[in-house]
Formats: sequence, structure tokens, C-alpha cells
Amino acid sequence: MQFKDYYETLGVEPSAGEAEIKTAYRRLARKYHPDVSKEAGAEESFKAVNEAYEALRDPQKRAAYDQLRVRGYRPGDEVQPPPGGFGGGPGGPDFEEIFAGGGAGGGFSDFFETLFGRGRAAPGAGGFQQRGAPPRGDTRARLAVSLETVYEGGQVRISVNHKTLDVRVPKGIRPGQLIRLAGQGTHGDLLLEIEYAAHPQFEVDGRNVIHVLELAPWEAALGASVSVPTLGGPVELKIPANSEAGRKLRLRGRGLPGSPAGDQIVELEVLAPRADNDAQREAYEGLRAAFGEDWRRD
Repeated sequence: MQFKDYYETLGVEPSAGEAEIKTAYRRLARKYHPDVSKEAGAEESFKAVNEAYEALRDPQKRAAYDQLRVRGYRPGDEVQPPPGGFGGGPGGPDFEEIFAGGGAGGGFSDFFETLFGRGRAAPGAGGFQQRGAPPRGDTRARLAVSLETVYEGGQVRISVNHKTLDVRVPKGIRPGQLIRLAGQGTHGDLLLEIEYAAHPQFEVDGRNVIHVLELAPWEAALGASVSVPTLGGPVELKIPANSEAGRKLRLRGRGLPGSPAGDQIVELEVLAPRADNDAQREAYEGLRAAFGEDWRRD
């Protein structure tokens, strides 16, 4: 099992806060997403970024990883798990991590699985954490599903107890709701507690979905019509003239299903493109001349 430096994968320091880690993940996930990237190896890079974020976004996972990292391992170094696994004690960790199919990120690596749980991934992103037996001998677990699956409903494929199961996920299911699979637990039924998997383009607030849209300065100043991703497919969004960074625009009914359905909130982020040639530098010089040195005061 080879060590992976998740901080290096995301391009952040080990001291990075939650917001910095999330920003780095969003930027890299957009860059390497298989649906948009033409770069060689984009799919593998996207999987690596997804795995790194899954490890560092959860405080308990991050703490366990940091304890291993401070031993001085470098990427590619062979890591030998201690007796009983990294979780300590007989039987390894307190939960078992298994992965559901149907996501863009693909399964996680042996390093991730050995560090955070013993389950073997079926192809796909997301996962559930097996918690042990509640009353009646049932087995309770957490199942992470993609937002696309929540939006459309459908089936996800999981591997558990050396079996492959197809799980029907109802449209609009909420975090914390349970799906019962009769007779599929260790000594009874398998109860799957739903959670939402991390997504490179969207965050969730109740039934609303939040998307950060990057704009060039001229699009924000002059207005534009921009294609915006939604869970139901891309739509054209009209950007009003003189829009500022942080402005929020609402796409009604484009959030998660429900009664009523949620909206998609598009938060504007204005970025200045690099000036890499004479024509681009000349264009910026023209802006400086037009707006003057006192533009902040205005």
C-alpha cells in the first residue's frame, strides 16, 4: 500500500482551513471533470482530487490521516498497517467504508480504504459507513449518494459482505432518511442512512443548490448570457450589467425535488484573466486609462 499526500494533491498546506480546502477542491474538480476536461489523464486526476477532498473534508478522517502523515511518509512510500488496522483494536476501525456506484469520481484507492475502512469499492464514488448492529440485530450504515441521483432518483450499486446489491434511491430523498434492505445485514436487515456525496459544482442548503459562477470583468460590468450547469442540465442565465462579486441570482425550481422544489442559487465570482501577450496587456492598459487610478473610490 503506497502513501498518498492528500494536501499535495489539492495544492494546499497541511495547516489549510476548511474553506481553503473546499476552494482548492472546487477549482481542481472543475479543471479535471471528465465531462469538460480535454487534458490527458483528466479522469485519474479527478479521482485523485475527489479522494483527497473526501479524506480532508471530514474532521475525523483528517485527524486519522494527519496522525499517519506526521510519521514522515512521502508519496509512493510503502505503508504497513499496524495489527488490527489503523482503527486499533480487534476488527479494525469502528465502522466499515464501502462505496456505491454511479458517481463520476470512481472508486477510492487501497490506501484510502485501508486507512478509513475495510470494504472493497465497487466502481463509483460515494460510500457508506457501517455502524454496527442497532436493536433487532439489524445493521445500520451511511450511504453517500450523488446529487444527480437525488435529483433524478434511480439505482446505485454497492458491495457489502462480498455481495453486490442494487439499491433504489427515491427522487428527492433527504439526508438522514433510511432505506431498508431486508435480510441483507450481518444478522438481519441492512438500514442505509442517506447522506449527500461531495460535488465539484454544487453545494446544498436545505433543498436549495448553490453554484459559484466565475465571470470575466467585462461580463460582470456589461452583462452577459452565460451557460450555467444545473442538476437537470445546462441553462442560459442572464447576468445583469454592473453585477458585483458575491451577487446571488436565483433559478427557481432548479434545486432538489420536494414540495416545494428547491431553487438553484448562482453566486457570482469575478476573476481577472491573466495578461499573457501584448494584446492582452494593451487591453488592460486601456482599462486603466479609462477608469483611472481612483476607481476604488468610485
